[in-house]
Amino acid sequence: MTTSPHDGPDSAHQRPDGLDDATVDALGSLSAALEVVEHARGLLYGFHRLTGKADLALGDAVEKLRAAGLAELADDLDRDLIGRNVIDGRWTFQIVEDYDDGYYSEFKRAENNVRDVLLEGKRHVFEAEMKEARRTRGRRHHEALPLASTAPADDGAS
Repeated sequence: MTTSPHDGPDSAHQRPDGLDDATVDALGSLSAALEVVEHARGLLYGFHRLTGKADLALGDAVEKLRAAGLAELADDLDRDLIGRNVIDGRWTFQIVEDYDDGYYSEFKRAENNVRDVLLEGKRHVFEAEMKEARRTRGRRHHEALPLASTAPADDGAS
C-alpha cells in the first residue's frame, strides 16, 4: 500500500514540540469532559423544549376539556399547571440561561485556556493521534485527511 504525501494529521492537529504523552493524554481527558458537558447542555435544551411543548399540549387538553363540558376540571388544570414554574421561581429558559452563563461558560473558558497554554489553541490533538494509531495507512476510507478528488466541484452556480 502506498502512502500519500498528506499522510498524517494536519498542522492544526499536531502536538507542539516538547509536549509529552502524559500531557496529551490529560488534554484528551479534558476534551472528553467538555464533550460530556456539551452533551448535558444539549439534554438541558431538550428538557427546555419538551417542557415547553408539554405546557402547550396541556393548554390544548384544557381547551378540549372545556369544550367537552368539563369546565371545573379544565379550570383546575389551567390554574394549577399551565405556566407553572418547573423549579421554584423559574421556567426552563431561566435554568438554561443560568447553566449557559455559569457552569457551561466557565468550563468552556477553562478548557480553552488550558489548550491555549499547552497546545497553542489546537483542538483534538489526542483524537488526531488516536486516529493515526488506529487507521490502516494506504487503505480507502482510512485517509488521514479528506481527499481533494472527493470535494464537490464548484460549477459557479449558487
